[in-house]
Amino acid sequence: MTHKITANKVVSLSYTLRDDDGEVIDQSEDGSPLLYLHGGQNIVPGLEEQLEGVAEGESLKATVSPEKGYGPRIGEAQQVPRNLFPADAELAAGMQVVAHDDEGRQIPFFVTGITEETITVDPNHPLAGETLHFEVTVDSLRDATEEEITHGHPHGPGGHHH
Repeated sequence: MTHKITANKVVSLSYTLRDDDGEVIDQSEDGSPLLYLHGGQNIVPGLEEQLEGVAEGESLKATVSPEKGYGPRIGEAQQVPRNLFPADAELAAGMQVVAHDDEGRQIPFFVTGITEETITVDPNHPLAGETLHFEVTVDSLRDATEEEITHGHPHGPGGHHH
């Protein structure tokens, strides 16, 4: 019997992600596939939709529009004074930070630049506005445990680690 990807399956994927120019943006390491819970919004919606019903061992190419990927670009990067961040904050380009507005709502930003005086933050994910080109192979899949379904993501060997 062939297993197919449906909701509440834990899927192990090997993948390569390229941009419109064919440049590799990201890929799984040999022996370290991406593990995700299908239906748990663990991966971009456009890829999850195209993986629905794919069988174990199959490969596919999936093109994902910005709207079904990391969204269109909104807003622009801004430089903010370094002293707005805690002095001991370990910041690095590419990391996500969360600010809070006056109502206490979380506003995620990505750090794109650091100087002694300023931190450049961008409200956009680094891949916002990009069309994503995936090449994926479904290495394996299994039924998710009740705990994984409740938590909304897969757990590695040995159970729950956050």
